[in-house]
Amino acid sequence: MIRDYPNIAANERTYLAWVRTGVAVIGLGFVIERFNLFLLALAAGAGEQTAALRFHRLESAAGKHAGTLLIAAGVALIVLATIRFLQTTRLLEKEEAHRPQATHPTLLALSALILAVAGFSAYLAIG
Repeated sequence: MIRDYPNIAANERTYLAWVRTGVAVIGLGFVIERFNLFLLALAAGAGEQTAALRFHRLESAAGKHAGTLLIAAGVALIVLATIRFLQTTRLLEKEEAHRPQATHPTLLALSALILAVAGFSAYLAIG
């Protein structure tokens, strides 16, 4: 029997949940990036001037860089989750008791990601 198996399994489940979140954020970044390319192709293919202007209004500076930023944020989440998983694994292997930290880098990263997604959503709703 594996010593302290419930805590080890909980650590692995938490790590996999963070990796899933990071992959979802990366996927959203790719969707935004591809949609921006789709808008550029539509604007280039539009024959009349008014249709081209309408598509160019949809394309913005936020649309150009939001996909790349979300991809980078997803990669950063996965890196932070891996570091936290390894730290927690080392702490579980030791015999002595440890106090949890007050704030974790992963909590700060998730808060920043939520604020970025909320801001981008508000920008799209208003724009």
